[in-house]
Amino acid sequence: MLGWVALLWALEAVDYATGHALDAYGIVSRDVATLPHVLPAAFLHFGFGHVASNSIPLLALGFITALSGIRRFLMVCGVIMLGDGIGTWLISPSNALTLGASGIVYGLFGYLLVRGFVERKVLGIAVSVAVAAYYGSTMFLGLLPLDPTISWQGHLCGLVAGVAAALFHRRPAPRALTV
Repeated sequence: MLGWVALLWALEAVDYATGHALDAYGIVSRDVATLPHVLPAAFLHFGFGHVASNSIPLLALGFITALSGIRRFLMVCGVIMLGDGIGTWLISPSNALTLGASGIVYGLFGYLLVRGFVERKVLGIAVSVAVAAYYGSTMFLGLLPLDPTISWQGHLCGLVAGVAAALFHRRPAPRALTV
């Protein structure tokens, strides 16, 4: 996770040094030419403050998610990036440019919120409750259209993609032996 966050900061430094040339790889709603930007857009930001606001929750939620194994973590992040990017592309206002890892942050939040209950494991449920208690009110405020410069659509699509990832990647409960 430290490497991932370091990459986000390095990319923003390159973006800044090039006069924000990397912003061209963002998602522009319903512009078919930007569909390939669904993945790169999650790694780019609108400035150092934007990267900073995503760094700590991405580190924390990503680390907790990665405790289930790197393979599962990568699959969950892939589902979140695709679901968030495509959903944002579909529902954002016309010609809106969207960049940032907040969709992944919301996706990891949604994943961790639901995973414990889906898998019916005590530790997972405890993690779900702890994540909800710590991040819940802040995250749910980000789903409201309070600031026109923040993509609540990206947050919502990330959250939905994270919940979908929890449902899709659930581990089956062990079967009881019957005689």
